[in-house]
Amino acid sequence: MRAQTAVAPSRLRPSWGAQLNLPMRHWQGQRVWLVGASSGIGLACAQALHKAGAQVLLSARDLGHLTAWAQASALPGAGAGVELFPMDVTDAQQVQTAALKVLAGGPIDLIVYCAGHYSPQCATSFDLAQMLRHQDVNYCGLLRVLAAVLPNMLAQGHGHISLVSSVAGWRGLPKSLAYGPTKAAVTNLADTLYLDLKDHGIGVSVVHPGFVDTGLTAQNTFQMPALISKEQAAKEMLQGWAQGLFEIHFPKRFTLWLMLMRMLPHRIYFALVRRVTQL
Repeated sequence: MRAQTAVAPSRLRPSWGAQLNLPMRHWQGQRVWLVGASSGIGLACAQALHKAGAQVLLSARDLGHLTAWAQASALPGAGAGVELFPMDVTDAQQVQTAALKVLAGGPIDLIVYCAGHYSPQCATSFDLAQMLRHQDVNYCGLLRVLAAVLPNMLAQGHGHISLVSSVAGWRGLPKSLAYGPTKAAVTNLADTLYLDLKDHGIGVSVVHPGFVDTGLTAQNTFQMPALISKEQAAKEMLQGWAQGLFEIHFPKRFTLWLMLMRMLPHRIYFALVRRVTQL
């Protein structure tokens, strides 16, 4: 990671976790590749990073509606630019091609994997195609991106990889038959990546959002507790990176309760989930 400008401790909120990474507090001139950034948390994060001075590189299957923003960012006085690299994470060749173009512009300081697919699933209406679609986008797509960028990041000896998982990956939840297991895999992968890459100068973090108001969660037919905006989610992510956290979870008023529930015996956990969700 390039040299970072220090921020006074008073400007940072108290940390909910240990500093395990080099804090990222100054974004001017940093090259950030966001994969899955055409909407939702990915887009809000891209906008926040661009506002902070980062050079934002965006990839997703369809980035057409972001063309105007990319063009406006290139105007004099608009700050660091926005570049678009269309890419379907389920297509290995597209991932490799996009990665080569991104890397041709210089080292990557931060890569954020935000690509995600979500459709409520239940075992009583098992849909194999949907199960595999979740796996291909949420997990296998991430592996394709890592395969394309890790050799270069190891060679440069710095950088940070941030994976957007979900609290749905912590323990089983109703209607999360397809989504939850893929996010559990992402969380586990982040743990191992951190262990493997720490001594090579590469930071790793995993993001566990609660309910965020996006097109994906709009599919839910139940009341979502502690629902927050995608802009607030992006703010939490930048704050977590600034604190050097490995795990970034939010909103705390919801995720801290879920953390406690993770430690409950199965008998109590299952009964509590059924009672709370009525599912």
